[in-house]
Amino acid sequence: MPLLIILLLILLVAQIGFWDTLQAILGGVLMLVVLVLLAGGALFLLARRYFNNLRRRY
Repeated sequence: MPLLIILLLILLVAQIGFWDTLQAILGGVLMLVVLVLLAGGALFLLARRYFNNLRRRY
């Protein structure tokens, strides 16, 4: 499997150039980071809302 990834990277570098390949890989990684941050923020807001409702009841 790692060999396949290395071959794909070599193919990308050969077709579109090193800097464009690096930019595409970093862009994909940063999109995943933003997705995780958004999911964490949404989870935090839902948990905060739930616990505030519990505190008001009791």
